[in-house]
Amino acid sequence: MEEIIGRIHSFETFGAVDGPGIRFIIFMQGCSLRCKFCHNRDTWDCKSGKEYSVDEIFEKIIRYKNYFIASNGGVTVSGGEPLLQYEFIIELFKKLKNANISTAIDTSGMVDITNKIKELIDLTDLFLVDIKSINDEICKDLVGHSNIKELEFIKYLDSIGKEIWIRQVIIPGITDKEEDLYKLRDFINSVEHITKVDLLPYHDLGKYKWIELGEVYPLENVRTADSNDIERVKKILES
Repeated sequence: MEEIIGRIHSFETFGAVDGPGIRFIIFMQGCSLRCKFCHNRDTWDCKSGKEYSVDEIFEKIIRYKNYFIASNGGVTVSGGEPLLQYEFIIELFKKLKNANISTAIDTSGMVDITNKIKELIDLTDLFLVDIKSINDEICKDLVGHSNIKELEFIKYLDSIGKEIWIRQVIIPGITDKEEDLYKLRDFINSVEHITKVDLLPYHDLGKYKWIELGEVYPLENVRTADSNDIERVKKILES
C-alpha cells in the first residue's frame, strides 16, 4: 500500500483557542476558497508546503500527549482547508484515536459529503466551522463560493450528533448587516449540537503576506472590527 503523504504549512504546539484545552495545531497546505479577509494567504497553493508522512506527524504529536490529557485538549487540524487532504487526516486520526487523543477539525465545510468525508467525520470529536456569511450573495463575493455546502455540512454534523463550534468573522459593513445577523441567529438556534459561537473581529494582520506574494489586499479600505462591533453582534445573536 502506497504511503499517504500530507502537505503541511506549519504547526503550533501549544494552541489555546482552536478547541478545548491545550491543542497541537496542524495547518494543512492548500485551499480552494479565496477569502478576501484571509490572514494566511500563503496557505492557498496546494503544491506548496512541506511533505510529511502520517507517522512523522504522529511522532511530533505524541511528545505532547501529557499536556493534552492534563488540559482535556488534543489535536486540531486547520488550514488552508484541511478537508482537501481527507485521506491523510483519516489515517492520522485513526492513530490518534488508538492513542486516546481527542481530534478536531477547523473547516469551512464547503465540501461534498462523500463516504470518505463521512469516514473522517466519524473519527472527529469536534468541528469548528467558519460560516463565511449567512448571506449567500455576500458569501460568493467574499470567498468565491456559495454558502450552500457549508450550511448543509453543519446540518449533517448536527444530524449525527457531532459537537460543533461556529466561527464568524465580523467584518464591518460586510458580515455584520442587521438582517443577516438575525438570519444567522435563527440558523444557529436551529442546530442542536452547536456548543459555542466564536465571534472573531476582522483584522488585517495578514495583509503583509498578500503584499509579499505580489497580490493586492482586497479589503484595503475596510476598517478593523473593535469590541463595540462584537458586542453589537453578540446582542443580536442572543436576542
